Amino acid sequence: MKKNVLIDVERLKYPKSGIANVCLSLIKGLDQKLPAFNYTFYGPKANIPTTKYRFTIINWKFWQKKIPVSIASYALIHTTHQLSEYFHQIKKDQKKVVTLHDLNFLHDKSSQRKIEKSRRLVQKNIGNANAIVCISEFVKDDFIKNNHLFQLKDNVKIEVVYNGLMFPEKENFIPPKNYSFINEKFILNIGVLFPKKNQNVLLDLISKNDRHLVLITSSAKSEYKEKFLEKIKILGLTERVHILENVENEEKYFLLQHCESYCHPSLAEGFGIPPVEAMYFRKPVFLSKYTSLPEIGGDLAFYFEDFSAENMSNVYLAGISKFNEDKVVFQTKLRDRALEFSYLKMAESYENIYKKLLA
Repeated sequence: MKKNVLIDVERLKYPKSGIANVCLSLIKGLDQKLPAFNYTFYGPKANIPTTKYRFTIINWKFWQKKIPVSIASYALIHTTHQLSEYFHQIKKDQKKVVTLHDLNFLHDKSSQRKIEKSRRLVQKNIGNANAIVCISEFVKDDFIKNNHLFQLKDNVKIEVVYNGLMFPEKENFIPPKNYSFINEKFILNIGVLFPKKNQNVLLDLISKNDRHLVLITSSAKSEYKEKFLEKIKILGLTERVHILENVENEEKYFLLQHCESYCHPSLAEGFGIPPVEAMYFRKPVFLSKYTSLPEIGGDLAFYFEDFSAENMSNVYLAGISKFNEDKVVFQTKLRDRALEFSYLKMAESYENIYKKLLA
């Protein structure tokens, strides 16, 4: 008889987020194979996709933080994010898996109060875990360096499973509107305007050439965003910077398909989904050399050694030239690398972890 496994996909309440993308990919990946377990998904029912195996769904409600849903019938609980507010308590005979995306709160100049608040929440999730799954070797190394901050169970397994993505099956996408920049050479960036994402250096980059910059971001207001908008004016780039908010996948894929390149100068990434998406669309990818990004781009990406306007410009123009010298071969390698981050491979890896714990 198959054992019952509960997977917390509550982050699907933020459907445009990277973590929601990973949750969807895990659900779809488990649905593409003969499931070894009876899966139940906990999350907003409206955002959980239809599956052929008719997995059970527990619909997320905000009050369940105070009145938790019953987990008595499950042999294993998988919490897909280390800052989850749910399923902190399990029974002695139950197993628990927690996915650790990053420990950015230790590195992003947060206040001591915020660091301690985040640390306590991570502790609640991983303190009784039997396996902690890191989404990159970088995250694993960072966790091992900082595991003295946490109390863990004896013999806890620390694994690495890269995020797996679902890529679009079709090749042509219809934009929702006409873009003033679509016939220009433009650099694309995807992510919340936030200090650790470091998008402001992209303004310095385009100040040294004739490229346009297109940013796909959220509509959230922040001090960083205000400074970013002010810098656009100071550098005289108002006509060449285009900020698109809350973009749907169809529009995102269209822009990935038509950009000259994808640039991701982030200072902190546990994984980095947008660079993988860009590689799938065979676009040259320019990354910072920090945290997990070299794992993602490998020897196919171009890396900014520092963020001075001159260095970035030199790296960018040299990279575009190298890409264009052998474009077809480069494009083939980029897509092949993106396909290594398969949602099917991710789902199989997680299911194998469940099997080991429940053997």
